[in-house]
Amino acid sequence: MANYSISADQITEGKNVFIRGKLGFAVLARLIKGAELVASDERKTKNGMTPVGRPHTTATIIHAEVQFADPNNPTVEEQFVSERRYDSPKRPETGPNYSIDSKGSSLPIIAVPSEKGDGTYDQDESGRELAQGLDVTLVLRTYKPQNFKNRGLAIEQVIVHEAPRYYIAGVDQAELAARGIVLNGTPRPVQATPASTAPALPVMTEVEDGLSFPAPQPASAPVGVAAQAPAQQETLEQKLARLEDENASLKDAGSAVGSPVATGPWGGSGPAQQEGITYQG
Repeated sequence: MANYSISADQITEGKNVFIRGKLGFAVLARLIKGAELVASDERKTKNGMTPVGRPHTTATIIHAEVQFADPNNPTVEEQFVSERRYDSPKRPETGPNYSIDSKGSSLPIIAVPSEKGDGTYDQDESGRELAQGLDVTLVLRTYKPQNFKNRGLAIEQVIVHEAPRYYIAGVDQAELAARGIVLNGTPRPVQATPASTAPALPVMTEVEDGLSFPAPQPASAPVGVAAQAPAQQETLEQKLARLEDENASLKDAGSAVGSPVATGPWGGSGPAQQEGITYQG
């Protein structure tokens, strides 16, 4: 475990810390929750990490550097964040990394350079996830959770310092264009229609215990001969009574276990034993 000079109970709530780097991984346009949260927490536990346990957004940046308001006099909060950068054993070329799981029901504000080109920023309301490799600054906010002494950190804003790019599932169209392949329009996912591997059910079916059986089909009457009226349909109550009678008549018929003994070894106070094959625990 790393030894930090500043602990979470030393920082003050309501402070901001700016940390800049290249976006390595992020889920910022939606909350990680439900089944996705369960799977994420299971992976964290498996890797020896603390599960989040609550809906959250997340971000990891590489080559991370805290943007000190005064480099000669960094705040306690800035030092707290700077100390929690880490090196990736699997990817040492990424330099200092910084990861944060931001709990809560609010999504961070994402600001992108204005198309006016005047150095201002517009809020990105596309609802799309940012692409890896973007030059970004995470604006963190310190807060005090209820009933906890230690302070926490949340992602308040994400400032994008270049023209925004977005995560694309599948093939990047820019990669195709670089190879002379240009698609007209935006590709849309195609939903496959699963082919049925089971034979189609008859037009008229009855279902018992989850199994389908062909229902009796009325015979066609010869030409000139009036068809007889169909027999009265069995009601649900009648069908249930019939099945119970059939079950009672078949019960224990030819059974290797046999019929139950009238009384058990506890004088009727417990389950009765059966003749035939028995198991003594």
